[in-house]
Amino acid sequence: MSGNKFSVDYSIYELECEETYKKAISLLKENNIFPDAIQQQMLFTHLKAMVIRSYTKESLPEIEVDMFEDISPLSHQLSADVVSWFPTLAYEETYLLSVHFEVAKENELTCELGV
Repeated sequence: MSGNKFSVDYSIYELECEETYKKAISLLKENNIFPDAIQQQMLFTHLKAMVIRSYTKESLPEIEVDMFEDISPLSHQLSADVVSWFPTLAYEETYLLSVHFEVAKENELTCELGV
């Protein structure tokens, strides 16, 4: 290491990220929500960041809840369910995650069911 910089080995979170993603996709499927390939990648990236924040205790910037008033109760409840898997995460995480679910909810049902 040089100077005051240090690196974090994010691979230690890899298994938990994969498991969290699979659980989230299953939860969505149970509710007839089927994210397409791009939405799946974006969801995985978001969930990975959540897993890491659950360990680092990094907080989110302040969120304006009014911005999320068009999110359906279902999408918000599903995101609250996922966030509850991580007791150290703030409730505000549910608002950001719910956007992924809401967008995927608008997809037409297809054969592409995720994982």
